[in-house]
Amino acid sequence: MSEIVIYGLVGLIVLLTHLQAAITGFGGTVLALPFVTLLLGLHVAVPVLVIQAWILALLIVLQSRKSIPWMEWGHIVLLVGIGLPLGFWMSQSMPEAGLKWVLAVFAVGVGVHGLVTRSKDSGIEHKISTRARWFTSGLLPLGGIIHGAFGSGGPLVVVYATRALADKGQFRAALCLLWVVLNTALIGGWVVSSSLDAHILGVAAFCLSFTLLGLILGNAAHYRVNEVVFRQIVYAVLIVAGLALTWPLIG
Repeated sequence: MSEIVIYGLVGLIVLLTHLQAAITGFGGTVLALPFVTLLLGLHVAVPVLVIQAWILALLIVLQSRKSIPWMEWGHIVLLVGIGLPLGFWMSQSMPEAGLKWVLAVFAVGVGVHGLVTRSKDSGIEHKISTRARWFTSGLLPLGGIIHGAFGSGGPLVVVYATRALADKGQFRAALCLLWVVLNTALIGGWVVSSSLDAHILGVAAFCLSFTLLGLILGNAAHYRVNEVVFRQIVYAVLIVAGLALTWPLIG
């Protein structure tokens, strides 16, 4: 393929996945990564998409900062943060393929269960029970470990957030603030290690207009969809994200 076609496809992928991410607050990177990797390679795709996700999340946080549920967000970031350093440390020795298969199956299972059981009610989650809170909270450090090792722990965080945060605005704002924090750490590490070369920064700059257009369109859709449709979209994205995680494993 010519470079024009390659970068045209990259721009389209970034637009569609970040439109979706602007609606729900998650999923843009994990959905785009398999396809952008095929076009540009993993070395370029990962930092480019992390930079786009960081910009998208930061703009949403600045706009929706009044919707951030600080107590729940503190709970999430504390437990995810516990696992994150362990993930960094274990990144060279963890069985990546096996863990990603488990994560993918879990994400798809939760998504299917959510679509089957939750779409029948009002779409607004009931207050999370103590037992459910303990169980789903236990997934947060694991999500931190996997995110630190492979950058793919988001689905486990979403499992908790779908049950703890009933309001779609709070759900999106809390997740976006978490991505800002995690991706700031990743980008800072790359800056210190001089991993962001001119080519990567150039591709990131090229993708920015597509990210911003996705934000504008997705933001408008976020405020128009009702809670039932929003929850259905969240669970559907979990399913697709789980399937996307298996793409490089099958290939």
